[in-house]
Amino acid sequence: MSDHALNHLNPSQQEAVNSDCPHILVLAGAGSGKTRVLVERIAWLVQKNLASPMEIMAVTFTNKAAKEMLGRLDNLLNIPAKGLWVGTFHGLAHRFLRQHYETADLPQGFQILDSDDQIRLIKRLEKEMNLDDERFPPKQAQWFINNQKENGRRAAHIQPNGEYFTEVMLSIYQQYETFCQRNGLVDFTELLLRCHETLRDNSDLLAHYRKRFRYLLVDEFQDTNTLQYAWLRLLAGEDNHLFAVGDDDQSIYSWRGAKIENIHRFSQDFPDTQTIRLEQNYRSTETILSAANALIANNDQRMGKQLWTKGNPGTAIENYAAFNEFDEAIFICERMIQYQNQGIPLNEMAILYRANALSRVLEEALNRANLPYRIYGGHKFFSRAEIKDALAYLRLINFPNDDPSFERIVNHPPRGVGHATIDKIRDFASINQLSLWNASKQLIAEKSLPGRANNTLSQFVQLIEDLKEQNMDQELGEQTKSILLVSGLMDHFQQDRSEKGQAKVENLHELITATQQFAPDPNSLVSPVDEFLAHVTLDTGDDEPSTEQCIQMMTLHSAKGLEFDVVFIVGLEDGLFPHNMCLETPAQLEEERRLCYVGITRAKKHLTLTHAEQRRMNGRDMFHRPSRFLKEIPQYLLQDIRVRNRRTASSAKPYAHRSNYLPSTSVIDNTGLQLGQTVNHPKFGSGTIINAEGSGESARVQVQFDQYGTKWLVLQYANLS
Repeated sequence: MSDHALNHLNPSQQEAVNSDCPHILVLAGAGSGKTRVLVERIAWLVQKNLASPMEIMAVTFTNKAAKEMLGRLDNLLNIPAKGLWVGTFHGLAHRFLRQHYETADLPQGFQILDSDDQIRLIKRLEKEMNLDDERFPPKQAQWFINNQKENGRRAAHIQPNGEYFTEVMLSIYQQYETFCQRNGLVDFTELLLRCHETLRDNSDLLAHYRKRFRYLLVDEFQDTNTLQYAWLRLLAGEDNHLFAVGDDDQSIYSWRGAKIENIHRFSQDFPDTQTIRLEQNYRSTETILSAANALIANNDQRMGKQLWTKGNPGTAIENYAAFNEFDEAIFICERMIQYQNQGIPLNEMAILYRANALSRVLEEALNRANLPYRIYGGHKFFSRAEIKDALAYLRLINFPNDDPSFERIVNHPPRGVGHATIDKIRDFASINQLSLWNASKQLIAEKSLPGRANNTLSQFVQLIEDLKEQNMDQELGEQTKSILLVSGLMDHFQQDRSEKGQAKVENLHELITATQQFAPDPNSLVSPVDEFLAHVTLDTGDDEPSTEQCIQMMTLHSAKGLEFDVVFIVGLEDGLFPHNMCLETPAQLEEERRLCYVGITRAKKHLTLTHAEQRRMNGRDMFHRPSRFLKEIPQYLLQDIRVRNRRTASSAKPYAHRSNYLPSTSVIDNTGLQLGQTVNHPKFGSGTIINAEGSGESARVQVQFDQYGTKWLVLQYANLS
């Protein structure tokens, strides 16, 4: 690639791509083309003969980003990109461990535990330890285990601190480690920790990989945790080149272990680092960028950059002060209809919120307005219960010692293996250090179970062995089809004639298609089944905005990396956003501000910010002040839209006029009432009008009561005040 071939990049991008500094830190602002720079850097290294494709490792955080990079490299380099070491931290660590399983002290067919399976295992261990799962929640134990691993600490490395709760968590961690090692199970965090330990403790292997991967490139560097950064530093050593792309202003994941300190100290840890800022934005209008710049400038702990664009100024940012959450939702629906009438597709509109709890009222309003929507971040295909059921059969047939799979399907579909039988199998397995499969076979052989339990368990064991024998020489797709039919799983869901049941049947058919279309790596060291199972665990399909004509709804954390023509950020109230738990800690408040910055920079053309003077949450009416973040945006960038002529809550009209934004249906004909108004009923008490129909004597209103839920009332008889 000649320098002339870089003319499509701006000067800062070109500087990052062709720099000859040993280490490079690219501070890439939102919408500044960071993925393009990362891909072009790899292509430049190869085409300048500075490195062969096999001497490059590129790491990112999502499968979506890894696939995009591989696709672009395929086009730029005109070589098969599949063999390149480009992928997520977990994906690359898994690839390494498959190649060096013996050195890593793992069985060749080790299995990966996803988050749900990890929780199920912890619940089982707590039961065996006679622990109360309400006093010691499995989720808490899961967090403790993963947090210790992310910081490189094995159970043996942790000293009890005298606190009973921590000591119990440590004992669960010890039991968990022992169980996973004995049964060849590896959770997500373990993939990276085991990879790091294997390299650290085997100098020849480390030397080999340092020599091989002379150029390391990492995306979203601000999201790295302690273990990921240690892994990168270990591979880089003293002589290799590290190219890190990130944005400290978009570091919003400290709650899941991300350390903003990693990007802040990069230049100290890697001497001779060149820092390059990508500040030209190709996404948003000048107005939106000015608001984002002004907001984030209030953070003290940042490396600093100023986003700018050659694009047009764009429209002012709308700032809507709602009377309550119902009024807020109605306003958003009205504006979306207006944007739709202007030709903006619904799937280019997004509603972002700090907490999921805010979505309910919005969803109700969208339904009443007949506006289709999709909650972004719902269940992914391979995470659906019926798919995990089918995969558990596939796992157990090929890896009988997989205890989580055994527990999942031993009585699914129901076959008479009751809880008491399963408890006996668990106890026997624990005492004799056996897998549940081997414990079952031994219990059957010794006839240690009651007659009926022995028969039903024998039938299950025979079913699995028959399936294994039948599927030994079949293609993966045929195996899957056979398993679903012979196990009774397909028939079990087909008997449910509801729409939900039929959707599950359709999903199982889609699984068959997925296994038929799966193309195993011809150079893989494991079987196609093993490769597929690892693929679906690691690559559960990063959620993407729907291409259907529907509005996108999501949390602000989920919105990172996405962009939309129209963005609404709702609930901008102190205590809600920024969140109440973050108000007293400067570092947490700065992260909340970064989260707001991320939300603002998702918008390409139009941005609306809303807050409510009154909002009912957790059964109480809240009266929060507008968010401090609103005050940090210059007033000249905002167009305030306010409820005018408001009277008291006891008045007939809590708000009387909202310019052209109020639809005719918001004022209920000839009643003196409006949607969003607080009313009182003699029996049901206080509530809020959320819908209405009819006029005159037949007029009805739907009221969301504080104590009695939602009710339709005929106004003629309701005696509302």
